[in-house]
Amino acid sequence: LIRGYPTNIDLIISEEGYGSNPYIETSKPIIIVTAPGPGSGKLATCLSQIYHEHIKGIDAGYAKFETFPIWNLPLKHPVNMAYESATADLGDFNQVDPFHLEAYNITAVNYNRDVEIFPVVKKIMQRIMDSRLVYKSPTDMGVNKAGFAIINDDLVQQAAKQELIRRYLRYSCEYAMGGSDKKTIQRAELLMKELNLTVLDRKVVNEARQASIAAKKKGKGNEGVFSGAALQLANGKIITGSNSPLMHAASSLILNTIKELAGIPKNIHLLSPNILESISYLKSEIFNNKR
Repeated sequence: LIRGYPTNIDLIISEEGYGSNPYIETSKPIIIVTAPGPGSGKLATCLSQIYHEHIKGIDAGYAKFETFPIWNLPLKHPVNMAYESATADLGDFNQVDPFHLEAYNITAVNYNRDVEIFPVVKKIMQRIMDSRLVYKSPTDMGVNKAGFAIINDDLVQQAAKQELIRRYLRYSCEYAMGGSDKKTIQRAELLMKELNLTVLDRKVVNEARQASIAAKKKGKGNEGVFSGAALQLANGKIITGSNSPLMHAASSLILNTIKELAGIPKNIHLLSPNILESISYLKSEIFNNKR
């Protein structure tokens, strides 16, 4: 840990700063640094390595693969908004890269953490490498050709809108299980509202809810709890399932989908009732798992 990182430039670019980190021996001209997610030290590791390389007289540089946000799509394009939803738990937000606009008079989309840290990163890079190689903007640092691969923007926008709804539903589920907070849900919901989306714009949502209502009317469910699940096949047909004392709604849905795809009549059991009863007995009586 370097005191005052990342703003204490003099200390960082010294033997007591990056110089105190171990030098990583490499043998290839291009080195890929990967890590599990944001804040995991990828940038710091690369800059530390560049420091060591230049001390050894080796001209090393740094670039990163940056899929989202897509720099050459509009700020409020559904794909870029879907990225904001994906990072709603981090509080990330997209913005126009002011450094790129100033350097090239080109509007590029980036996100707040990269834009905020860029002046510091630029100063560090200016101290440890050839100034001609230093990037002029955070967008310059990223390698991203994803936007050029879009050949049907309407389809991409539709998929992105579905992703926004899916993220909101996922956060809501995590919140119910204690794995997320209310602010994250509110951020995801606000992004949906900007595009005039509701959860019912995802077809399977209403179908799953109707499956739950139907299960209640038929006296199914488990211990007074009624839930439904639904998925949409490639041909547009929607399959549903509901919970029971033996299965979750999702398990029922999978079996019903297999029947549909295989052309098996609904009244035929894929799993023998005796097998299901044996599994239930094992879990509830032997493993003492009542639910």
